[in-house]
Amino acid sequence: MAAHPDTYPAAPPQASAGDKSAPHPASGCGAPVVRAEAGVAAGSDSAAAPLARASADYLDYLRVERGLAENTVTSYARDLRTYLAFLAERGIAEPDGVTRADVEAFAAERRAGGYASSSVERALSAVKGFHRFMVAEGITRAHPTVAVKLPKKEERLPDYLSVAQVERLLDQPFAPTALGERDHAVLEVLYGCGLRVSELCGLTLRDLYLDEEFLRVVGKGSKERLVPIAGSARRALEGYLDGARAELAAHARRAAPTAAVFLNKNGSRISRQAVHALCEKYGRLAGIEGLHPHTLRHTFATHMLAGGADLRVLQEILGHASISTTQVYTHVDRTQLREVYLAAHPRA
Repeated sequence: MAAHPDTYPAAPPQASAGDKSAPHPASGCGAPVVRAEAGVAAGSDSAAAPLARASADYLDYLRVERGLAENTVTSYARDLRTYLAFLAERGIAEPDGVTRADVEAFAAERRAGGYASSSVERALSAVKGFHRFMVAEGITRAHPTVAVKLPKKEERLPDYLSVAQVERLLDQPFAPTALGERDHAVLEVLYGCGLRVSELCGLTLRDLYLDEEFLRVVGKGSKERLVPIAGSARRALEGYLDGARAELAAHARRAAPTAAVFLNKNGSRISRQAVHALCEKYGRLAGIEGLHPHTLRHTFATHMLAGGADLRVLQEILGHASISTTQVYTHVDRTQLREVYLAAHPRA
């Protein structure tokens, strides 16, 4: 498909995973702004205002100065609201009044509530960062979390699909409608490019360089990277853009059309929730229960590594800040090798 001069730039930008840009118009994929909800105190008690104000400032710092994704800031805001409510129940209203025992009691309550260690770790990470921020800003001299250690992460390999399962998922019949073509393109791009669901939702027409077989993707922290797209993923996306997208865009309720690539039935940008739902739907039709968009990202990485992709190249494509995050897929590949060995060796 030839590039449309009115929607696609003539050549892809020179970007890398380490580049930072101005906030992308699609970043956050429709996530709510956190400032208003961050200021909600643990209760209506006005005495809790100093901690609530500090938490709002901290979230603004994460968003503006650290450049964290809106979805990440939203998660931190949720954890801090829970933390402030916990402190209010213990009668703690001032930053100076928080002790290490309070923080450890908060963590213990989360564990007792049945939360996964990853959820407890995220909540504690938000709390530690919050107290570190208050000390750095001179709001308090108390640093109750300085000696609090994060819980050890569970060693868990990512879920992924076999090649046969991927073929069942992507080769199944899709309805010959605009939504059917869109759904097929969504699944092909998730698996074919290894995108996060928020990255897929955030794609705009100006991010497509299909003649050069690249997508410009805005990932965590508004960092841009170029991701290859070829084969069936490119064909499915081109097929959707050639007709189905325009059909969906015609249903838009506002005069100015959206530049989003993937649209819902009302002509607006597709939501993360809608992508989750269509993954579950088509996964179930292919005999794969509970299919999650991130499973397709894991599957992309696992199959790339099994096919001989260099770990550093894979890190760049996935947009991982640290190579250690990408290395988890080497463990998956070793598991595959062991299974083949046990099945094939006569004395294994």
